[in-house]
Amino acid sequence: MPSFMEPFRIKAVEPIPFPTAEQRRAALAAAGYNLFRVPARAITIDLLTDSGTAAMSAAQWSAMLSGDESYAGARSFERFELVVRELTGYPEVLPVHQGRAAERILLGNILRLGDISVSNTHFDSTRASVEAAGGEAVDLPVPAYEGVPNQFGGDLDLEALAELLSGRSGHRVRCVVLTVTNNANGGQPVSLLNIVGARKLCDEHGIPLYLDASRFAENAYLITEREAGYAENSPRDIARLMFDLADGCWASLKKDGIANIGGLIALRDEKLAARCCEQLIAFEGFPTYGGLAGRDLEALAQGLLEVTEPDYLRYRAESARWFGEQLALAGLPVLQPTGCHAVYVDAGLLLDHIPAQQLPATAFANELYLAGAVRASELGTLVFGRRDPDGGPDIPAPRELVRFALPRRVYTASHLEYVVDAAEEVCAKAAQLRGYRILRQGGALRQFTAILEPIQ
Repeated sequence: MPSFMEPFRIKAVEPIPFPTAEQRRAALAAAGYNLFRVPARAITIDLLTDSGTAAMSAAQWSAMLSGDESYAGARSFERFELVVRELTGYPEVLPVHQGRAAERILLGNILRLGDISVSNTHFDSTRASVEAAGGEAVDLPVPAYEGVPNQFGGDLDLEALAELLSGRSGHRVRCVVLTVTNNANGGQPVSLLNIVGARKLCDEHGIPLYLDASRFAENAYLITEREAGYAENSPRDIARLMFDLADGCWASLKKDGIANIGGLIALRDEKLAARCCEQLIAFEGFPTYGGLAGRDLEALAQGLLEVTEPDYLRYRAESARWFGEQLALAGLPVLQPTGCHAVYVDAGLLLDHIPAQQLPATAFANELYLAGAVRASELGTLVFGRRDPDGGPDIPAPRELVRFALPRRVYTASHLEYVVDAAEEVCAKAAQLRGYRILRQGGALRQFTAILEPIQ
């Protein structure tokens, strides 16, 4: 049994569906073998994402009842703005309906045709926003060494950044973005030392540094656990140190806002904020609600207070660690060390007989669904692969990861034990699994709507 305990009591419950094996096969086929298209009523345990899937606290539900739904200047915005300013130190605060809107607005005001955005790893929607602005997304994750776990595997490769900035393309770099934690690279944290190093290089070249702070609190907690000299600091103090080193941030507050909707842009630069505000008005709404109801702003403000509580964050880290250990005992190649918001499995290692272009991560995730109606997320070639400009096979992703995301305050240890049992069943038949081909796909973010079929 796990050594941790949930630091909360369960006050309301929701029934879980248990589709039969025949129903699961029919649902997956009807969805074009794309788990994003499977209806929630056909899912038993949903680990597709930790975004917008949290269980809110009694204090958050209570705060929602006091939401001010005034179109302009609502007091709910004033509370939200105050909480964000105290947390980040940034004077300019703009609410938006989710992180995707925040990054599209901010990056659209920073980048022009041919500009470069550098990151420890752009997530899929961030890359899409960079490319929509006419820019180029360059990922410089810290190198991984086989068999050597990196406590800060989310770091940016500072040597590679220095080389890029000093090279022929250095004049094209318009911003550096640190995603904390690094969702596309195993949910690993970024160290304060790395943020300091990135800040120094940005200052030397006159380039702004931004945080994709969607999981800022989890990154801050892992710094207190893993980085020398910070064990006595509170996660909230560490978060402020992180924000102090950057010029601004955006965030999906559907993660560490512990709510079902919402996001923000927070900046030091008043002129940049004014340009972002103009686009926010055009596409999201008035600047004091940004596409959100007053009750949403109240829930987010309360969530941003709760998310840095040490007991909660300790539970997040320890439950992910335990879950990762159980999956490893079941025979799965788990990325170590685990972070907080998810456990990642390298399906490419488990299914090494399936070429990357035949989507081994998708094959594993689909088989997991068939085994127990468990939905996880493919973060392999379907998501992070690139189309060959000459029409050949896709350029593979660096790794064929499957992410078991952990919604905040939703599932207990017994739920996760059920997932482990289903994963063990998949592992036992790994050699028999076959890949998939893409029948129909869109452009950017193709994974949400693609139609697939199994290769016989």
